[in-house]
Amino acid sequence: MPLLILGLILWFAAHLFKRIAPERRAAMGDKGRGPIALALLISLVLMVIGYRMADTAVFWGRSPAMVGINNLLMILSVYMFAAAGAKTALARKMRHPMLGAVKVWALAHLLVNGDVASIVLFGGLLAWAVVEMIAINRAEPEWTRPAPAPQSKEITAIVATVIVYAVAVGIHYALGYPTFG
Repeated sequence: MPLLILGLILWFAAHLFKRIAPERRAAMGDKGRGPIALALLISLVLMVIGYRMADTAVFWGRSPAMVGINNLLMILSVYMFAAAGAKTALARKMRHPMLGAVKVWALAHLLVNGDVASIVLFGGLLAWAVVEMIAINRAEPEWTRPAPAPQSKEITAIVATVIVYAVAVGIHYALGYPTFG
């Protein structure tokens, strides 16, 4: 569990560095991207290893209904992420579609994973997404909506959602986490 918590702390710090110390981050310029990316990669590795090593109490388990809701929420989450990248109609309506996707993703995982390690991991990332949204909104109160994108971007986002969701399901099964129960 300590590695999981350390990974979450590093994730928070790396993402919020720009908001907490904007002058210092700005002074780093483009050269700062490498160390931040490395910190994020290390945080992901720590979270994965810490989560896989954790042997914690279980408060609730999977049920067929929650598995179905989880899968629907995961499709929505992947679409929100794709919509942000493709600048679809959804991205023009939501200020933070990627962070919204993380919140939906975390909630979906909390529905079917009631062990302490899952609560720490998914609850921590849910908290990070909320804090990140608040920090961005305070730092940049004005939001300029993206320009309308061609209709082909909507189709691209839907196709990308199906492909990414299928890959995620395959990875979950390969790691021993049956996505469909």
